[in-house]
Amino acid sequence: MDNTPILFILNMAAAAALLIWAVRLVRTGFERAFGRHLRLWLRRSTANRLASATSGAAAAILMQSSTAVAVLMAGFVSTGAIGSLSGLAIMLGADFGSAIVALILNSRIAAITPLLMLSGVLIFLRSSDRRLRQIGRILIGLALIFMSLDLIRGASLPLTESPGAQAAMLYLAGDALSSFLIAALFAWLVHSSVAAVLLFATLAGQGLLPVEAALAMVLGANLGGSVIAFFLTMKAEAAVRRVVWSNLLLRGGGAVIMLFALSHLALPIGWLGGNAAQQALHLHVLFNLALLLCCLPIVGPLMQVARWLVADPVSVAADGSRRSALDLAVQNQPVRAFGCAQRELVEMGNRIEVMMRDAIGLFDHHDDAVVQRLRSEMQNIARISLETRTYLSRVRSNDPDEDTGTRAFDLSGIAVNLEAGADMVARKMVDLAKRKDAEGVHFSPEGWRELCDFHDVVLRNVQQGISVLMSEDIGLARELVEQKQKVRELEQNLQRRHLKRLRKGMTETFETSAIHIDLLRALKMLNTSFAMIAYPLLQDKGELLESRLATS
Repeated sequence: MDNTPILFILNMAAAAALLIWAVRLVRTGFERAFGRHLRLWLRRSTANRLASATSGAAAAILMQSSTAVAVLMAGFVSTGAIGSLSGLAIMLGADFGSAIVALILNSRIAAITPLLMLSGVLIFLRSSDRRLRQIGRILIGLALIFMSLDLIRGASLPLTESPGAQAAMLYLAGDALSSFLIAALFAWLVHSSVAAVLLFATLAGQGLLPVEAALAMVLGANLGGSVIAFFLTMKAEAAVRRVVWSNLLLRGGGAVIMLFALSHLALPIGWLGGNAAQQALHLHVLFNLALLLCCLPIVGPLMQVARWLVADPVSVAADGSRRSALDLAVQNQPVRAFGCAQRELVEMGNRIEVMMRDAIGLFDHHDDAVVQRLRSEMQNIARISLETRTYLSRVRSNDPDEDTGTRAFDLSGIAVNLEAGADMVARKMVDLAKRKDAEGVHFSPEGWRELCDFHDVVLRNVQQGISVLMSEDIGLARELVEQKQKVRELEQNLQRRHLKRLRKGMTETFETSAIHIDLLRALKMLNTSFAMIAYPLLQDKGELLESRLATS
């Protein structure tokens, strides 16, 4: 009974599912515990190509994912915080970093699993500090990764002596292209090349997967891993798509070339390691290292080619024309009507996010065309807000006992807050940028860096506010409100730093003092506008005690 095919499939599927989930658990823990600091460090570590690649590799190792690094990079490139050359260098480094992760996770001491699990559970259950709880989550995830690998080894043992399994694996060994494509599809489906490579290496180490098939599947996982970021950024700005598509062509194309070399040139593979698992993992690391070393010196020409392949869109004057999601025919169906209003609010949030990205650039280089576009967009958002509030005021239910007023009031309040946030960008931030340009003054290097970092923190919260609006995820909502307090504390800390520079008599700090302080306050108020999105949801779920979050 223990060797039945159904039981084997269930055991292998469960072990693979645990591996995939554990890898994501570790990544989520790192993002929640150190995401803000990692974003700031990654954005600052772009002095040159080598520094960018090193920071990308380190970030991928910490976050257990090159895809997560790609998402961070996309945000920085889209805002102009880093250039496309640095973005591609970060991606190449992240690919190498994710390969190092797979190697590290496969080589471990047996005693570490129970220690990680015990300490992780104790930290998570006993600590009230959010960051410590996420560290506990990371330790639990690492322990589960090791446990899942043991489960895969145990589940695959019966098949090492099965004639049918051996025949199937021999077929894969003889058909490298099929192995390659299957692995690429699997890595894309599970959204983790790390999990895919660990699975293939473990099966190879058990003797279930021939080394030829394992090598082909590891290369396929590289293609699948680069395809993930491609789909996630398909609608991103042209600058972001250039970086991601270039990485796809380099990593995916390199994997195809390496597959051809292994299949047709009879390259020696014994030097890669003493067993099939080591050979697969070492090929994975060496492939990404070779890709990094070969491509890093020529990222400039590569991006020139990418700029020709992915051209900037032709700019057109924004006339505000758009099709509204407000369906007048469903105003007597509250659920559908509120859904329509919610889509309009998401549209407002997306527009404000774009405005925010454009506005910060005005402090570095003033552009009247950008100013005009921001003010025009503010008028569009004000119109959407008014139309949405008017629409909500007319939502009625055919059921006289159904309360539609509370939900309509909450959504109307969000519309007002978002409009206020847009006004903060289009009026306050633009006026401050115009004043700075008119006076011909400049921020001190340290002050400008602090403002850019603070802007990035608020931008992340704006994006999270939009996510809460779309998903109504209670965990994200709690985190958004927690961030409101942290942003307040950060703003006060930055003001204190600014005052210390004033005491030192720094000329640039003195000349821009009022603008600096007002910009900090404007960004804090913008953050508050988006944090208010979470309050109705938390109130409805009983997660608020007066004006504070309920303890968990």
